[in-house]
Parts: sequence; C-alpha cells; structure tokens
Amino acid sequence: MRPRGLLLDTHVVLWWRADDPRLGRAAREAIAIADFVHVSAASVWEAGIKMRLGRLRLPEPFAKGVADSGFSELPVRFAHAERAADLPGHHDDPFDRMLIAQAQVEGLTLVTHDRVIWQYDVPVLQA
Repeated sequence: MRPRGLLLDTHVVLWWRADDPRLGRAAREAIAIADFVHVSAASVWEAGIKMRLGRLRLPEPFAKGVADSGFSELPVRFAHAERAADLPGHHDDPFDRMLIAQAQVEGLTLVTHDRVIWQYDVPVLQA
C-alpha cells in the first residue's frame, strides 16, 4: 500500500540522510514512494539544540538535508500547538508531542522508532 502522507521524526530524517541501517526496510520503502513526506520545523529546532549541546554533529545544515531529500517543511501552526497542549501525558518530550499533534491535525502517518508515541491516537510506521 502506498502511503499518502508521512511525517518523519527527527531521528528518521538523520537516519535517512546517513543511509543508516537502523532505518528499517519497510520505513525506507514507504518514504521513497510516499506521495508527501514532511519534516516539522520542530525537528530543525530539536536538531539545533542538540548541536549546540554537543550531542549531534551534522555534515550539512539540517534544512539543507531536508530539501536535498525532497521532503517538505511542515511549519508549526496554532492548531498544532493547541493539540500538543491537549495531548495526554504519556510523553514528556515537547518535540515528540509536537510531531504527534502535527500528525493528528494534518492526517499524517508518523514515522518513528519511539514506541512511547504508539500510546497516542496517531498512525505510526515503525522506523
């Protein structure tokens, strides 16, 4: 089945760009054939914070990697922020909560390796 729209978790974008084997075959194939693949502005923010803290090094700017992959930027909108604020407290990570909210509001499947996200009412594809 061809996925219509995907939203990639931050680590999935990094794994895709690095051709990392942690990104499973099914997820890799779904990303390659999806009609739309989105990356949240929240992921750029998260990556930037991790870089500043010395926990992440990238060979190129995050946004350039997203554009070079042919993925679409998904801005954070008021509706996303409102939904994130209303989510149950299963997950404390504000970036993941925003991705969950964006996937719910936009009707996207979230591609992630984070199993805590599966506790939410959102379609998930295992990375």
